[in-house]
Amino acid sequence: MSDKLKNSVLLAILFITVVCCAFLFYRVNDLEQKVDRMSESIVEADRTKRLQELFDRLAQTGQKTETQGEPEQIADVQDGIGHKVYLTFDDGPSVYTDEILDILAEYDVKATFFVVGKEDEKSQAAIERIVDEGHTLGMHSYSHKYMELYESLDSFKEDFEKQRNYLEELTGVKCKYYRFPGGSSNTVSKQDMRFFAYYLDSQDVVFYDWNVDSGDAANRHISIDLLVQNSTATIPRWKTSVVLMHDAADKRATVDALPKIIETIQAMEDTELLPITEDTVPVQHLHR
Repeated sequence: MSDKLKNSVLLAILFITVVCCAFLFYRVNDLEQKVDRMSESIVEADRTKRLQELFDRLAQTGQKTETQGEPEQIADVQDGIGHKVYLTFDDGPSVYTDEILDILAEYDVKATFFVVGKEDEKSQAAIERIVDEGHTLGMHSYSHKYMELYESLDSFKEDFEKQRNYLEELTGVKCKYYRFPGGSSNTVSKQDMRFFAYYLDSQDVVFYDWNVDSGDAANRHISIDLLVQNSTATIPRWKTSVVLMHDAADKRATVDALPKIIETIQAMEDTELLPITEDTVPVQHLHR
């Protein structure tokens, strides 16, 4: 075999190897993303079911429960105390963040955004806009990869520090609020979630779950009417209502429903729409 032919064969083998490696890398990355999405869907479905059972028991018995934070959060509808409602958006920034911010500005409403670690130019601009327009910036992990995040306390710390440092460098804001991916009641973590909660305490960070679920996480094809109903129907139960929504590329329905959600809440008597601040009563599923 001539040297020229040998070189051609070697180049062909090298080319095929590079193509195969690139394809395998793509497939592995794609499978990791699918596994993470499946984990999140399982968590959302299980969590929604368990929380609905909790709300149903509460409605039937009229009793207060510690799993939704301290008892004083539970609204006594007869006491005349106003209702504070906090719209929260997980998983952003996304292609819809600017549109969500436009809607909030139109209704003069401030909200809370629990963002993940996206460092592209568009995402950075969206995060800066969240802060510039007076909304509350919170953390939702850097990676949002359940298996890695909750593998150990060390992995959680590493992810937390990476995100907090990134957001502070970008915006000048040292974030004080956190939402666990899957919530503090998730069933994916093999570690006791209290370890992560105590670590957040040591960092002067408060974590927030929710007591009103829009339902947009478990069902990406949810109707606008059902989104509005889920996000508003139970608000009169609570003195503090933290509404869970998502800012993600597959949540078009959430954006479309947002004006009606705001209008419905604003029409309620003695009810305020607010961003999470140091004065907000924490709503937490995890009992410590």
